[in-house]
Amino acid sequence: MGLRHASNKFFEHVLKAFVKHVDFNVLRCAVIASPGDIKDQFYRYLLSEAERRLELKLIIKNKSRFVLAQTSSGNKHALEDVLGAPNVMNLIKDTKAAQEIRDLKDFSDMLLNDSARACYGPKHVEVAHEEYMAIQRLLITDDLFRNNADIPTRRKFAHLVKSVKDSGGTVHRFSSMHVSGEQLEMYSGIAAVLRFPLPDLEHIEV
Repeated sequence: MGLRHASNKFFEHVLKAFVKHVDFNVLRCAVIASPGDIKDQFYRYLLSEAERRLELKLIIKNKSRFVLAQTSSGNKHALEDVLGAPNVMNLIKDTKAAQEIRDLKDFSDMLLNDSARACYGPKHVEVAHEEYMAIQRLLITDDLFRNNADIPTRRKFAHLVKSVKDSGGTVHRFSSMHVSGEQLEMYSGIAAVLRFPLPDLEHIEV
C-alpha cells in the first residue's frame, strides 16, 4: 500500500502540473511517455480522477487527443525517440513542434549527405548570407533574441532574419523549450540549408 500511495502522490503532482499548463483550446495532442508501464498507470489515474472531479471533465471530453508512447529511459533526451515515433508524428504532424522536427532532420540529413550545402554557427551562416546570398532555409533558436544584456547581438540576429526573408529564404524559429530547440543549440543555435554548395565555408576561421 505504501508503494501505491507513493505512486498516487507522484501522479497527483503530475496531474496538477498538467492542469496548470495545458489548455485544450489550443492543445492539439498530449503525449504521455515513460519507460515500462508508468505511462499506462498514469493514464488510468488521469481518467479515473477526471471521472470523479468536475473540474477535470475536459480531460474526458478530449480523450482522443492523448497518445501513449514508450521511452528507453526517463531522461529528457528520450523525448527525441518519442517525437520520432510514427504514432506520435502522425498525431502532431500539423503542429509547430512537428515542423521543427522535420526542419532539423532535413538540416541533419543535408549535413551528413551533402555537407557543402549546410552550415552552422554564427560566422559561417553570416558569411553564407552576406557574401553569397546562399541561404535557402535558416534555422535559429528563440534564445538568440532574448539576450537583453547584449542588444547589439540581438539586433544582429534580428537583421539577419529579416534579410534572409527579404532575399527569398525561409526562416524557422525554434523554441528553446522544445527538444528540437535543444538539439539546435548543439549547433550553436543557428544553422542553414543552402541553395548551392559552398565548400570553402568550412575553411573559415570562427
